[in-house]
Amino acid sequence: MTTALISENMRKLLASQPIELPVFHPVALKLQSMLTDSDFTVDGVAAVANEDPALASQMLKMANSPMYMGRTRVATIREVVIRLGAQQVINIAIAVSQAAAHVSADPLLNRFMKSLWQHSHGAALGARWLTQSCGMRGAVDESYLAALLHDIGKLYLLKAIERLRGAGVIQSLDDELICLIFDEMHVEQGLRLVQHWNFPAMYCDVIRFHHAAEWDGINKMLAVVRLVNLACHRVGLGLRHEPDLDLMATEEAEILDLEESRIAELLVFLDTVRTAEGEDCP
Repeated sequence: MTTALISENMRKLLASQPIELPVFHPVALKLQSMLTDSDFTVDGVAAVANEDPALASQMLKMANSPMYMGRTRVATIREVVIRLGAQQVINIAIAVSQAAAHVSADPLLNRFMKSLWQHSHGAALGARWLTQSCGMRGAVDESYLAALLHDIGKLYLLKAIERLRGAGVIQSLDDELICLIFDEMHVEQGLRLVQHWNFPAMYCDVIRFHHAAEWDGINKMLAVVRLVNLACHRVGLGLRHEPDLDLMATEEAEILDLEESRIAELLVFLDTVRTAEGEDCP
């Protein structure tokens, strides 16, 4: 079957699937929508986060992990909001719900979901590190979320394939076919998903252009996500391992004015994340 035919068939099948597949947790979405209201309060954010005790518990666990809070521990979601700010609390809520979503009873799909989570979460942490390192401190939280969501179309596709396979619609499936579907469709489906949930345009742009040959070099957040995505491939964090990638030769490195030593530090950081993610998969 040709690539075009596979893509056409998958699009027809996906059109029959609800876009509300379990990709985003409703509490995380509710928190994200609160940011559009300038009147939100610390107590309001904490109250929404605590609507799902299991989610709130996992948020506290993640907030207290070395990758987030370090040695300073917090005991309540309200403390997290005060200490880290509303956007970081929302980031953690989405990250926690994403980790829980990257699980399947189907062994093949579960393997892909685990690798995808390692890549997405690693890219988010890497984007946060690089944004801070480049002096873009005002964009740290947004860069984290943009990187976390850049491959959300792949998760949506895996969830749709899981449902279609469970219904007997998809009979034959292997690594090559899944990768082919990803290559052809994950950008358009990811964009469709975040637009449906009214995510801000900056996240839509990252999803739309994170693989594009032509893109806006003025968009520093996009440059960060694109570079970190490549850096994850370089260290093997996720579905791909391309150890020969020359990051210094990229347009992204030039736009961000990165020295070789800074890229080397990023790769060391991501390799640490890769080891940690491998020990604590969802």
